[in-house]
Amino acid sequence: MRVHRRARDRAERGTTMTIRLWSREAEPEASAEFRRVLWTGEHSQLVIMTIQPGGDIGEETHWDNDQILSFVSGSGKAVVEDDEQFVTAGDIVAVPAGTRHNFINVGPNPLVLYTIYGPPHHADGAVHATKEDAEKAEVSGQDEPPQG
Repeated sequence: MRVHRRARDRAERGTTMTIRLWSREAEPEASAEFRRVLWTGEHSQLVIMTIQPGGDIGEETHWDNDQILSFVSGSGKAVVEDDEQFVTAGDIVAVPAGTRHNFINVGPNPLVLYTIYGPPHHADGAVHATKEDAEKAEVSGQDEPPQG
């Protein structure tokens, strides 16, 4: 059986993992920022995003990260490669590494979603109030994921 390094380190120190719990419905009310990293693990990362009406995530391709997006509220358009699909609360979209994608808010209310990256894609604990702030952090190198 393979034992991961962090699990082995916790066992050697005699520490245990603390349960991290978020409310799927309440967290968006407390996180109105464009992007907030909620949790970063060794192999994955949980992020909440709020896209304002008329806004989008921005067309991008993550070469080294799979991404799973779960929509909480609002309505949007998923663009994955050359395919487009309407998305709304309760929908889940998987985006494999190397796939061009964008998510656009097409409704009158914020489009709120959780995304899980594997492996982590953003700096641990990163908070970006706006898309512009997020882009500046990425360009400046301030939004790099932890190195394992």
